[in-house]
Amino acid sequence: MSRFTSGFSAKLDAYLEYYEARGYKEASHIGYLLKFDRHCAEHFPEQDTLTPETVHHWLDGIKTTANAFAYYATVIRQFGIYLCAIDETAYVLPEKFAPNQGGFTPYIFTDDELAALFRAIDALPPFKDEPHLNEIVPVMFRLIYTCGLRPNEGRELLTENIDLKAGNILITSTKRNKERLIVMSDDMRRYTRKYETRRTIIGKGNPYFFPAADGGAFTNSQIYKAFNKAWVQASCSKHNPVHRRVRIYDLRHRFASACLNRWLDNGEDLNNMLPYLRAYMGHAKLSETAYYIHILPENLVKTNAINWDVFNSMMPEVDE
Repeated sequence: MSRFTSGFSAKLDAYLEYYEARGYKEASHIGYLLKFDRHCAEHFPEQDTLTPETVHHWLDGIKTTANAFAYYATVIRQFGIYLCAIDETAYVLPEKFAPNQGGFTPYIFTDDELAALFRAIDALPPFKDEPHLNEIVPVMFRLIYTCGLRPNEGRELLTENIDLKAGNILITSTKRNKERLIVMSDDMRRYTRKYETRRTIIGKGNPYFFPAADGGAFTNSQIYKAFNKAWVQASCSKHNPVHRRVRIYDLRHRFASACLNRWLDNGEDLNNMLPYLRAYMGHAKLSETAYYIHILPENLVKTNAINWDVFNSMMPEVDE
């Protein structure tokens, strides 16, 4: 049964099926398409052709940030491209109608900042709505950092997918549904095994390694609540006056830069080592991994270990 109710329902179902077949997750589009569908059902109940009026009437009513608006525009543009590809008459929103405003610049924690952050995470008090969250996030955030995970890969990790004896983790909740196997460090494995004893008590049969009270996985907003609270505490320290907004994803950025710095310290050739980092982090393209080369400190990027002709050829051209 279709989740859509407008005249576009059959086309939206077919588009999502095609989108998933290409290896993408439905979750990245479904929310936007449901909103478009509801808007059309209300304002254009008989409409089944994607026209400029339909698209712009929907977009004109959206009130959000510039970057968030760009996602709405991208989704409806991709839907139009799909319809044209299957020989349907459809309006394709111009690519530069709502260009991305540059995204979020990664923040690379210093050693002192990272230490202060984890001290604050370890000291979090219980939360009223999630009484065990303060016990769980010290392990979750360390796992995200030490294994270079995407935040959702950490919070949605299933207990059946982590082998605490061997120290292996099967990552299945990936960006493009591409599974990968990663190995924890010995320190992380020992730390996680200590947590497992407590998890069996608070989990009560919950299949997730980091169990929420409702029997499922924590939501993104729940773990951000804990992360932001810890960052504020760490930032207010007299010895660490940091006031910049950061994301949980920045732990993954720090992991990548730490690997690159270690290889540089060891005299490794990054041209040879980068594919290993790509596989470990689950990047679809080598250019996604090479991006981290460009955010290293200036004194490091001058090293002979980096062939800039090679790395610059990987990076996409960006209009000024």
